[in-house]
Amino acid sequence: VQLQASGGGSVQTGGSLRLSCAASGSFANINVMGWYRQRPGNERELVASITVTNIAQYADSVKGRFTVSRDRAKNTVYLEMNSLKPEDTAVYYCNMDVLMERGGRWGNFVHWGQGTQVTVSS
Repeated sequence: VQLQASGGGSVQTGGSLRLSCAASGSFANINVMGWYRQRPGNERELVASITVTNIAQYADSVKGRFTVSRDRAKNTVYLEMNSLKPEDTAVYYCNMDVLMERGGRWGNFVHWGQGTQVTVSS
């Protein structure tokens, strides 16, 4: 299973960006999809997640500004980011909990995308 993220870039304060992350490969289902970010000098943190039943959760710092969504048919998760602030500058990683066979056994395995840079200038 591979995750391919796209959509990062550079914007000014108040701008918007939309991140996408598509899963490819052999698997039965994707449970939770999410976005994490790692700001310079900080640990990776959860930004938003969405379950297979479309229940979304957000970090307090992005509530009301970011929206996570998923397209089940395309195995893709999106992150719509509005009213961006300089403190949103980070590398953003997608994350998926995938039900698949590995080594002859079925189970849920976490996969990460390659990371996409988001830079917000003041």
